[in-house]
Amino acid sequence: MTMQNSVTEADRALKTKHRAMWAQGDYPSLAAEVIPELGAVLVEACGVRPGQRVLDVAAGSGNAAIPAALAGADVVASDLTPELFEAGRAVAEKQGAHLTWQEADAESLPFGDAEFDTVLSCVGVMFAPHHQQAADELVRVCRPGGTIGLLNWTPQGFIGRMFAVMKPYAPPPPPGAQPPPLWGDEDHVRALLGDRVTDVRAERRTVRVDRFETPEAFRDYFKERYGPTISVYKNIAGEPERAAALDAALVDLARDGDLGTGSGRTVLEWEYLLLTARRAG
Repeated sequence: MTMQNSVTEADRALKTKHRAMWAQGDYPSLAAEVIPELGAVLVEACGVRPGQRVLDVAAGSGNAAIPAALAGADVVASDLTPELFEAGRAVAEKQGAHLTWQEADAESLPFGDAEFDTVLSCVGVMFAPHHQQAADELVRVCRPGGTIGLLNWTPQGFIGRMFAVMKPYAPPPPPGAQPPPLWGDEDHVRALLGDRVTDVRAERRTVRVDRFETPEAFRDYFKERYGPTISVYKNIAGEPERAAALDAALVDLARDGDLGTGSGRTVLEWEYLLLTARRAG
């Protein structure tokens, strides 16, 4: 077996693992119940208009793709995990949105060069393991003068800190893989896109999450529904002391982040980076 074949097989195995990770739990309900507004925020920032051709990369169940379609665009929602599409189709039908759903790897998109007016991703492409490959694909499929829009969790924000809490309990990352929250660092994203884009606009914002009654409720919700959290717990299955330590660490994270509004609920603010850019001609 040649070195290239070995790399290809390793990459195929990694993507199979990623697809399985996101297929477990119930990410569509999490996106709909906890962060439903974020897709529309990104669509508005990108200025999506009727008649535009739009690609949502790592679209999941269409948190951004559906608002883009409702804005009148011709939308393709692409994701490595097509198991997420069923929930998205149901929501789209209910809301009267018409779009195309297509299985696709963010690091090797099955679309032509300069095919789309807008290429966007809402807390999706950040989970592609090889950041430069994914960024190259975002640029490649966007037409010159078109818009690239990204909304990703920051390393310093709540979800970034959650990944830091889970890291000691997770299996070691494969060679070359980079941490997802780096996509929430403006300097990192600017370096990935380089001089192939202009008119970069970046802003840190927060989304308020008040769905959980207690820190324990937050932890249990993510243990049940969020693929990365489920995978970390599976990695330490059979190690009750480590599982208990992670249980406590996630509760502490939510308790520390609680804004203490006196509402009787755990109120959190999750920081994200909203970045838009125009592909250079």
